[in-house]
Amino acid sequence: MAATPAPRSHITVAPELVRAHLVAAEAAGIDTATLAVRAGCPGLYAPAATAVPIDVFARLIRLTWDTLGCEAAGFTARPLAPGLFAMMCHATITCPNLRRALLRGARFYALVQEDFAIDLRERGDEAELRFAHRNTRGLDDRAFIESLMVIWLRWASWLIAREVLPERILFAFEPANYRDEYQRMFPCDHYFSAARNCVVFPARYLEHPLTRSPAELAEFLHGAPESLMRRYIDTPSLAATVRRLMRRRDDVVGLGLEEAATLLGISAPTLRRRLREEGNGFQEIKDSVRKESAIRQLLETTRSANEIAASIGFSEPSAFHRAFRKWTGTTPGAYREAANRP
Repeated sequence: MAATPAPRSHITVAPELVRAHLVAAEAAGIDTATLAVRAGCPGLYAPAATAVPIDVFARLIRLTWDTLGCEAAGFTARPLAPGLFAMMCHATITCPNLRRALLRGARFYALVQEDFAIDLRERGDEAELRFAHRNTRGLDDRAFIESLMVIWLRWASWLIAREVLPERILFAFEPANYRDEYQRMFPCDHYFSAARNCVVFPARYLEHPLTRSPAELAEFLHGAPESLMRRYIDTPSLAATVRRLMRRRDDVVGLGLEEAATLLGISAPTLRRRLREEGNGFQEIKDSVRKESAIRQLLETTRSANEIAASIGFSEPSAFHRAFRKWTGTTPGAYREAANRP
């Protein structure tokens, strides 16, 4: 039988991650311990602090924003006035597809503040959503960068009514002391101390038309954007569950639809139908995981391109080279060389 998702009240967040979201508020002189009490987690700063229920976490985030008058929780030099995210959503809801929405959303924030920049780049079959923060106050801004990534991924998924599955995440910093949370935030490979902060995902999502109406937007904005942060560890989509199942296997190529359905406790037709409803086909997910494995091996091992090709199911090295160029816009060798360049 398939596992039953945990009730939301039983979903928790590591206290270290919760405290990381309050760093800027503390620096601004806010009594965050009192805010934590008001939100329902009085022991947040205790030596043996326990995990925080997800709804309490979302409530604390909202209290912080309201207290500071800033949707960036104090991480920007000038407050981001409450309502900016909503205005950005109104400005993008009429865009024809996700590409235009992301570009317009990034332009919106560039016009109203100078503290962070969001940039969309495309190369080969990949898209990169980049996040840069000036951090003029010298704060530990890892949680802020991560929250931007989460919010924009969830917002993008909502716009096209299908989950945008990231293939890898690059962070321009060392992992925080809540490292176990990264896999729940982003079910893909994570690379730290990178040249930039970015989310890499299949460019095919950019072509999807926006499916939401202004009436749906009004409902969506009730509780947003902190509700999007909460949802990152809410019940995962079936596509995300299938992706996690594939990533745990050494032989992802050998995992067929029938076996995956059996492991998930559902029938193969049901698995195919539900993935189709979510907008992510079984073979598309498998190809994404194969590419993820190839890139991981290029970056973290000394295996040759031919060995990597064989490990992910390519019988001909030339076919792997063609596929890799299509995926990333470059060859495996050039990709490895660029990653190792100082």
